[in-house]
Amino acid sequence: MYLLGEQSALADALINRLQNLPAQWLEGLESCGPALELEATEDLMSQLPGDQLFLLTEGVITGYIGTRALFYWQEGDFIGLLRGDDWGDSRLCSDGPLRLTPYRRSDVLQHLFADTNRAEQFIQYVLGQMALLAHAVAELKPREFRSTNGFKRVEAGEILIHQDDAADHVFVIIDGHAEAFVDGQKVGEVPKDEIFGAMAVFTGEPRNATVIARERSTVMLIPADHFLSMTRSNPKIAHSLIESMARRIGQLNRQIIQLSANKE
Repeated sequence: MYLLGEQSALADALINRLQNLPAQWLEGLESCGPALELEATEDLMSQLPGDQLFLLTEGVITGYIGTRALFYWQEGDFIGLLRGDDWGDSRLCSDGPLRLTPYRRSDVLQHLFADTNRAEQFIQYVLGQMALLAHAVAELKPREFRSTNGFKRVEAGEILIHQDDAADHVFVIIDGHAEAFVDGQKVGEVPKDEIFGAMAVFTGEPRNATVIARERSTVMLIPADHFLSMTRSNPKIAHSLIESMARRIGQLNRQIIQLSANKE
């Protein structure tokens, strides 16, 4: 198994170690029939008997999980282990012809566990495949969703943002409510699920308002650089931010209208 795209040195070393294992632990076991020769296919597993495993001797197979290609197999890899209900969202495809040597699944397992060394090699192979999949998922997982954000529990009256401070975080109220003040004058509400503190992060200027929790609240803090990356790579977050700013502008416009009316 090889990973698509760039991969770490650790993954490279693991791939090289695993590549020759199947041929070693299949040595001495007779295939259960002639080699299968298949053309390009969008769903390889649907063409393969469920009671057999296969040594890939020619061609390249691309593995998908959901709609995303994660890995590919070349000559020497063992095919058929990733099947069953637990792998219902996986799919194996090929853009060219394939040649597969078939082995009856029960014969393979009996052959492997009849010898301690072969059994150990097989376990190493399966664990290695799992580790490679973990590497692939870790590389494709967006960085903004890794465990870099923090959560803070605040009491009513606690200041979340100080006006004129430097902007190093963006905030989201997970549970609770807050209020925004400029020069001591209330200018808006900050309800649950609202993103706030983003404007100063975008402009690089000091905070233009103070935000105070109106009740006991839970707040998520997102580092400024991570938030900027999120808005570039995740349209949903950008859309939510635009909605939040539009509501805030609407609140300010209503206050301006009210103040103008009071002066008259």
